[in-house]
Amino acid sequence: MSLTEKNIREKIFHNDLQSKPKGRFENIFYKALYNLTEDFFTKLKIFSKNAKILDYGCGTGSSLKKVIEFEPKKIVGIDISDVSIEKARSNIGSHKNNLELIVDNCEKTKFGDNEFDLVYGTGILHHLQINQCLIEISRVLKPGGRLLFIEPLGTNPFINFYRYLTPSSRSKDEHPLLKEDFDNINRKFSKMEIKYYGFFTLVFFPFYKNPKNSKFFKILKDLDQYFFKFRIFRKLAWSVLIIAEKG
Repeated sequence: MSLTEKNIREKIFHNDLQSKPKGRFENIFYKALYNLTEDFFTKLKIFSKNAKILDYGCGTGSSLKKVIEFEPKKIVGIDISDVSIEKARSNIGSHKNNLELIVDNCEKTKFGDNEFDLVYGTGILHHLQINQCLIEISRVLKPGGRLLFIEPLGTNPFINFYRYLTPSSRSKDEHPLLKEDFDNINRKFSKMEIKYYGFFTLVFFPFYKNPKNSKFFKILKDLDQYFFKFRIFRKLAWSVLIIAEKG
C-alpha cells in the first residue's frame, strides 16, 4: 500500500484515536445531526438493494452494520487504519459471505475500474486530498453509479473558531469542505445534490436529550431546512449530505 506523508499522519492519528478507551468529547454534539444520519441511511437503503458497494473509510464499521441489512450484493469496507479494520471485524464478524474488510488507501485503492454501484462514506473526504479521491471514486464506480457522503462544512466562523481552539481533537490535515470542493465534485460527476444540516439543532443542542423523540428537535430541524433554502444561511450549516452520479 503506497502512502504519502499525509496518509501516514492520518493513519497514525486514527490508529491512536481508535486505541483509546473513550471517544472524542466532540461526539456529544453529533445528536444535532440526527436528521442528517436518518436521511443518509434512507438513501443508502434505496441505493443498496442488490448493489456492489464500497464503504470508503469504513472506520470501526458502524455504518456497515446497518448497510448489511439492506441486502447489497456485496459490500467492501476499506480504511487506512488497521486498528479500525480490526475493530470492524470484531464488531461485525467475518462470517458474512458478502462482506470484505481491507486495510487500504482511499486515495489509491486496489480495485479495478468500474467495480462498484455505490461508494459511500461519513466524514472521510475532508481528511484526504479531495481531488485525488474524486478521481479514484469515479474510476471504481460503474457508469451510472452513485456516491453518497456526509461531510463537514468549513464556512461557519463559530465552528471554525472552536476547531482553532481544539487542534488536538482532529488531525493536522483535516479541511472541512468549501465551495471549491463542491465545484470540483460538480465537474467530475453529474446530478449533484447537496443538502445542509446543523445550525439551530447545534446551537440549541443542550435543550433536548434524545432527538428521535424530541418535539423541540423537530422544530429546530424544520427551522434549519427553511433557512437553508437561502444561500447566505447555508454557510452556517455544520454538515452536508452529498449525492452525485457518475455520467
